[in-house]
Amino acid sequence: MTEKAGAMGEDEPRGRAAAPRRRADAVRNREQILAAAERLFAERDPGTVTMDAVAKAAGVGRATLYRSFPDPSSIAVALLDEHDRRLQQQLVYGPPPLGPGAPPAERLAAFYLAMLDLLRHHLPLALGAETGQARFETGAYGFWRVHVRTLLVDAGAADSDALIDIVLAPLAPELYRFQRFERGLSHERIAESLTRLARSLLTV
Repeated sequence: MTEKAGAMGEDEPRGRAAAPRRRADAVRNREQILAAAERLFAERDPGTVTMDAVAKAAGVGRATLYRSFPDPSSIAVALLDEHDRRLQQQLVYGPPPLGPGAPPAERLAAFYLAMLDLLRHHLPLALGAETGQARFETGAYGFWRVHVRTLLVDAGAADSDALIDIVLAPLAPELYRFQRFERGLSHERIAESLTRLARSLLTV
């Protein structure tokens, strides 16, 4: 009885020590996966990035990869999350015109410019996470919808619920890629056009 109790007592600390090690391993694996995936999304067409390629680039097994992410799109979403969160904080708590305190038209124009800047710096990630139906299913898109609806209502726009997604449509990653790299429009020209659109939509 004594020997059994002693053995159990010895095992318990080892169990407690193993859990932090497992958590540390999981954090390290996640960081390796995200870093490798970001490189792959930048180097090739995001639609061609496979889970096998990510696992190989990250130096982890397929089982390890799938424990963290179900598909390449979910990896891209995770990479974008931090950038999205920063912009969300600015929309809620930042200074005007991006944050509260400016007229709706100026806030919408500032939002367009901030989103375009995000696309300019993280387009491969956005193309990997926010194209097609997947765009409408991200938590970030839900936040953008709430923000735009608030601006439309504040501006007294007619049928604001029908307008929300129309107002957000110019920010689709594939549209930005088409305008910039197939049509050859400069980032600045696109930004100026969206600024004019925001003001024409919401200026009373």
